[in-house]
Amino acid sequence: MSTLFSPLMAMVYSAISAVLLFWHAAWDTVLGDAFGWQTSWSWVLGIVFLVLTVRTALIPIVIRQVRTQRAVQLLQPKVKALQDKHKGDRQTLHQELQKLYRSEQVNPLMSILPMLLQAPILLGLLHVLRHLRPTVTSESARTLYGWTLAQFDSAANARLFGAPIAATFGGHGGTVTIVAAILIAAMAATSFLTSRQMIRKTGWSPDPQARTMQRLTLFAIPLSLLVSGAFFPIGVVLYWLTQNLFAYGQQVWILRRYPPPGPAPVKRPSAPAARG
Repeated sequence: MSTLFSPLMAMVYSAISAVLLFWHAAWDTVLGDAFGWQTSWSWVLGIVFLVLTVRTALIPIVIRQVRTQRAVQLLQPKVKALQDKHKGDRQTLHQELQKLYRSEQVNPLMSILPMLLQAPILLGLLHVLRHLRPTVTSESARTLYGWTLAQFDSAANARLFGAPIAATFGGHGGTVTIVAAILIAAMAATSFLTSRQMIRKTGWSPDPQARTMQRLTLFAIPLSLLVSGAFFPIGVVLYWLTQNLFAYGQQVWILRRYPPPGPAPVKRPSAPAARG
């Protein structure tokens, strides 16, 4: 498995590097070697537009994800009926659920596909930014994934408000700690706000397991980001924060275009016919 995984991840690292280098070159052409507010803007904007590139490419999949979620929501009464009918018989329940999803042409896995696709990208960016350190002196290591020596040296020394984008919380003095702390707090807050926005529109799920997942998404993930963010390079935290902001705006648009299904209308009994 590791033999297959390594070449695949090497391709991810090379692809991420190519997109990052493309946007860095584009912004370097527009801005030149801009270094305002102690920030290497061509590299910072390169990371931001790496996010925009990934999220824009995923828009068709995200729309299909939303449609799948809506379809699954509409099927909940039938799913609940099957759960009650086959309670205690997991195998039969699984088979009946698969039949139901096939007949309705719904694939529940589509609801998590964008997250699965973004995971290797985030891992790849984490690897690439951790690799971009001034302490890396080997020429072969500095030219991995299509980088030139000049590009590597420039990125390894790139800064955001005075903090190296490859540094982590608590490293390289107080500036890094302050910048990283602000970004980590913003990353956790935007993750919470994005989840809360969806729950406020769709409501809490009546299903206990789904409701538990909603609580985890709303509270546990932002709290975990506060802790794990301390181990991420500042460039990765910037990537995640930008992604959260994009996701929030995208979610506003999606909720307007594809509003969640409302409760089924209650049929009132017809009034008895008047007797003559």
